[in-house]
Amino acid sequence: MPRETFLQQLDQLHVKLVTMGSQVDTALEETIQAFETQNVQQAEEVIKNDAEINDARRSIESACFTLLLRQQPVASDLRNVSAALQIVTELERIGDQAADIAELICGFKDRLDAFHLVHHIPQMARCAKAMLHDALLSYINNDADLAKKVMSDDDQVDELFNQVKFEVAEQMHQPDRIDNCIDILMIAKYLERIGDHAVNICEWLEFAQTGSIHNKQLL
Repeated sequence: MPRETFLQQLDQLHVKLVTMGSQVDTALEETIQAFETQNVQQAEEVIKNDAEINDARRSIESACFTLLLRQQPVASDLRNVSAALQIVTELERIGDQAADIAELICGFKDRLDAFHLVHHIPQMARCAKAMLHDALLSYINNDADLAKKVMSDDDQVDELFNQVKFEVAEQMHQPDRIDNCIDILMIAKYLERIGDHAVNICEWLEFAQTGSIHNKQLL
């Protein structure tokens, strides 16, 4: 494969990954809106559309393997393709977690008072969403400074998760609220994991740029 063709395909891979990132970003936004507005139909759409995100992951993985097999890449190319393989996994997991939250929202349709049990969930959701958005921007623009900001923002999501756990614990003494509390805590845990995945995306950007993660040289 000529070098010029390889670079064109590398650019196409970047576009595919950005497109998938936009799909995942939309899925998370739709999930948050469904929670805030108690819109079960919107949550069902997120679940339905998750298959498209899974298909996008497979397409990008195939493109990565094709690039690696058809040309002996230089170190920077190898880092970029390897990072893409890891980032697409992080994105797919965020998509899955958005769908998991949507499924829990659908389960609340007969007990909508559950949405009001915990006050910090919406703020936590918006923080996690902002982290994902900034992580995607850092990848698109190759912006190491923005990536570092995302990593530091994870502390806020973790702190909000701790507050949610405290709020849930206060409600657990009421037997009729136990099921709702468990589901709310699961939603919070999914949001906490989404923040972690956003951090991971930024770490793989660092790897693409430097070949290292946490000052440990990998390639």
